[in-house]
Amino acid sequence: MADITQEKIHSIVEKQRAFFRTGTTLDIGWRKQQLKKLAAALEANHEELEKALAQDLGRSSAEAYFCDIGPVIMEANETVHGLSKWARPETHFSGFACFPSIFTKVYKMPYGVSLIISPFNFPIMLSLGVLVAAISGGNTAVIKCSSKSSACTKAVADLIARTFPPEFVTVIDGGHDVADMCLDERFDKIFYTGSPKVGSHVLEKAAKYLTPVALELGGETGNWAVVRKDADLKDAARKIAFFKILNAGQICININQIAVAKEVADAFVEELKKEFERQIGDPLSNKEYPRLITRGAYDKCSNEAEQYRDRIVYGGRGNADTLRYSPTVIYPVNIDEPIVMHELFCPLLPVVPFEDSKIDALMDTIAQREHGLALYLFTKDRKWAKKTMRTQQYGGGCINEVCVHMMVKGVPFNGTGHSGMGAYHGKWGFAEFTHPSTVLFGSTRCNLPLREHPYTEGKLNLIRKFEK
Repeated sequence: MADITQEKIHSIVEKQRAFFRTGTTLDIGWRKQQLKKLAAALEANHEELEKALAQDLGRSSAEAYFCDIGPVIMEANETVHGLSKWARPETHFSGFACFPSIFTKVYKMPYGVSLIISPFNFPIMLSLGVLVAAISGGNTAVIKCSSKSSACTKAVADLIARTFPPEFVTVIDGGHDVADMCLDERFDKIFYTGSPKVGSHVLEKAAKYLTPVALELGGETGNWAVVRKDADLKDAARKIAFFKILNAGQICININQIAVAKEVADAFVEELKKEFERQIGDPLSNKEYPRLITRGAYDKCSNEAEQYRDRIVYGGRGNADTLRYSPTVIYPVNIDEPIVMHELFCPLLPVVPFEDSKIDALMDTIAQREHGLALYLFTKDRKWAKKTMRTQQYGGGCINEVCVHMMVKGVPFNGTGHSGMGAYHGKWGFAEFTHPSTVLFGSTRCNLPLREHPYTEGKLNLIRKFEK
């Protein structure tokens, strides 16, 4: 969409607001039809989307479909299946304090016109996946896609334009200036995926209109993986290597740093190196290995690697022309060094040794930092792992696994603190994009005068009994 102006964005929002007010989106059957149309459009155009992902990020067709396109189709199908149940009004007994008005309904109402601001790293899933939730709730949507993933933004815009009328769903292209133009408009719901710094900015903008906001953020100090001395080192290395290769580390739930028990740290690093070799070989010549999104992202990754050049035990190579930078293991790294104090969002992987007997101190240090979007534990001690997962603060995670928790049907994907607020996927996405409205059905008969003046001692005693 060329020549975006504040006036154009305002016009789009007002047209969507007018369409919402027609009541069309309130019909559950209509919402299901739109979700089916979206899933069909994704399936019909998956090759075009895969080409766009290859152009922007160097993603292979398999990775593009498995991680970006397929999950949205699955999400849409799941939502179609469950929507009638999720949207059904709840009936509650009003309680004796409301007698004789004994029935109350809770309606799941759409917010109205929603704004979805999506990032570059998963430009299909993190725009259209959120759209599934917005549609399920009965909202219209303006999607502001990333200008960094320009081929994907164009492909998404074309797909949406062919599938939905602009008064229902519209895609807008542009940088931070266009995002601010959108945020200057009055939306009824905002969903932003990206960095904590920009997330704070989104909240500030939304405060003007008190617009409810959901944020999915990476976490200021990144996501930890913890490898205990009793862990299956080969299994842990295999899964961690796979995850770090995926999208060249440009994933909000990716492992930012690994804490490994000193007793097994050397052995684990050797297993990790073997797995990188086995899975990707020479990443700079392997066409399946993705690239960093921009020259700026490449330079940032390369420059930070150079600061730890003397401790790079694997990788540390890049090609500025192709924007590929190899998975890079940096070992050993102290827990207080700069590289583990911020989100990396690249294929660098610092390894932090710790004494296994001091695991509680390690987890306390992690807990004192900003909450990550994910936490990954590798250990045979299930009792300790379960206790840790119940007591730490993070978005979601896995025990002896990586990343696939976000693929599970019927569970929320969310963050907390610097990793976000709100949740979506399935019924949680429906809940995120709806407001529960409580309506009591009053009776015109047998109304008791207890709540009315004058308040006698007898009335007060009866009120106390009812409320107890």
